[in-house]
Amino acid sequence: MSRYWSAVVHGLTPYVPGEQPKLTKLVKLNTNENPYGPSPRVLDAVRAEVADTLRLYPDPGSDRLCAAIAALHGVAAEQVFVGNGSDEVLAHAFVALLKHERPILFPDISYSFYPVYCGLYEIAYRQIPLTDAFEIRVGDYRSPNGGVIFPNPNAPTGRLLALPEIERLLDGNPDSVIIIDEAYIDFGGESAVGLVARYPQLLVTRTLSKSHALAGLRVGYAIGQAHLIEALKRVKDSFNSYPLDRLAQAGALASIEDHAYFESLCTRVMASRARLASAMAEMGFEVLPSTANFIFAQHPSHDGAELAASLRERSIIVRHFKNPARIAPFLRITVGTDAQIDALLVALKAIVNC
Repeated sequence: MSRYWSAVVHGLTPYVPGEQPKLTKLVKLNTNENPYGPSPRVLDAVRAEVADTLRLYPDPGSDRLCAAIAALHGVAAEQVFVGNGSDEVLAHAFVALLKHERPILFPDISYSFYPVYCGLYEIAYRQIPLTDAFEIRVGDYRSPNGGVIFPNPNAPTGRLLALPEIERLLDGNPDSVIIIDEAYIDFGGESAVGLVARYPQLLVTRTLSKSHALAGLRVGYAIGQAHLIEALKRVKDSFNSYPLDRLAQAGALASIEDHAYFESLCTRVMASRARLASAMAEMGFEVLPSTANFIFAQHPSHDGAELAASLRERSIIVRHFKNPARIAPFLRITVGTDAQIDALLVALKAIVNC
């Protein structure tokens, strides 16, 4: 605390990112990073940008990247916005599209950055409880609101809301912006981007961190009708006109263009997820259905925090959330390589059979 802080800072409860430990020889399954490296084309593109041109500012609009994303999704370039990771894209969306008199709505168990943004930007919000099965119930979002936002699949549960339900949500909220945060959609879900043309209030946000294995480059984007994208651009250019540097733009473009490699990454992760979920279920874990690059699981006889601590003693780190209380028994486990999954399963078997 400091007397020099503004009132806003005094009232903030910042987001706590997943641990990035400095120790070596860890099985790191706590931050939903892709276990495999990016496309070789990405590395070549980034190396090619390490030149005298680094003295020049990057393209403020990331025009080539926006055009490639637009082509990938079958939309116009003016319907694409890019930013420094999807967190920055979301931050701009909170200011540009969700700051109204009425409270915004999002699930009580969801991405924990949402209430942080609300605190930072002084946006009223109301958290809507998930069902006992940790599912989003669209009918609960029919009350007057200043907007709706949630990840799909949800985090940290991994559960997917089907497109017909998203359409019901959009039809029931014609006057509110609906933001679908698709950070994990490429691991088995169907994107809502195809609905953008019919729903002027829909914004879909995505990231290259997970399915493109580019968490280190920090590239995210949004797709919506041009009037929503214009709002994001107004906020961006009032904050930082150059959110993506030359290396990030070059690497992201190369990754978008190497679609075959992207598909191979997703296929490998999904296969490993199925193997992990099946093996843990055989040990007695309850594993929620997941279409993300992680699973959410609990064991009826073992406390979640104690499981996480026992795994850490064996140099394996996973994510445990102590709040809210009803997810405290669960662990969120990133899908790793086959070798990492093998090590995790050996450790879990030893712990639960103690």
